[in-house]
Amino acid sequence: MTAPSAGVDPLEAFATLDTGRASRRGYPEAVFCEGKTPEQVGAIAARLRDEDAVSLFTRASPAHAEAVLEALPGASYDVAARLLAWPPEPPAPTGGLVVVACAGTSDLPVAREAATTARYLGRPVEEVVDVGVAGLHRVLARLPLLRSARAIVVAAGMDGALPSVVAGLVSAPVVAVPTSVGYGAAFGGVAPLLTMLNACAPGVAVVNIDNGYGAGHLAAQIAADPRESDSARSARVTTGAESRESDSSGSPEEA
Repeated sequence: MTAPSAGVDPLEAFATLDTGRASRRGYPEAVFCEGKTPEQVGAIAARLRDEDAVSLFTRASPAHAEAVLEALPGASYDVAARLLAWPPEPPAPTGGLVVVACAGTSDLPVAREAATTARYLGRPVEEVVDVGVAGLHRVLARLPLLRSARAIVVAAGMDGALPSVVAGLVSAPVVAVPTSVGYGAAFGGVAPLLTMLNACAPGVAVVNIDNGYGAGHLAAQIAADPRESDSARSARVTTGAESRESDSSGSPEEA
């Protein structure tokens, strides 16, 4: 990469931050780290720090995390989910409950990414772990919690049957996340993806394989307080750290 000319913003050599996204959508962008160098991610983190911005850093390797933490000391880092959040504390929750369930412990990193995203969008979140269809009694035992949700995220690999089961038991919309967990014929998540797209139970939306971020974002938008406008949400995000400490803030959208 050639050095930028004098007077040129060095960030423009590899990134153009969408600082106006919060005003358009109510939520600022997030940073998708995979495919970026640690130096690039660190420079983006430093710029977000200088602009007092809210952000999530998704698909972060240990090297990416080190670069982010150097620019944003104290950022929250979930190693399993490969996700960092700034500021480290999520906003005060508003809106309806989001429940994030995963079929097996191996699906937990994707489920944790979804749960953290929804929390940073400002929703109350509860997690339900290891309730796959191999033991239906496990998910049936969590029905009271599932039925209290405004939106439910279900992450599953292998046969990918759990979202359809859950959707047949609750009134809330279900956001299904196929994961790349499974043996050869799971085809890296394609088999559960096709199962979820063919769900018999209505009210199931499907995101891409391993896309916990997208699932958490969609669920949190579904569960948002309908009385709050996008402009009001955006105003909370862009008025600075002091406002965020006493109020809730928006969640990032990936770039």
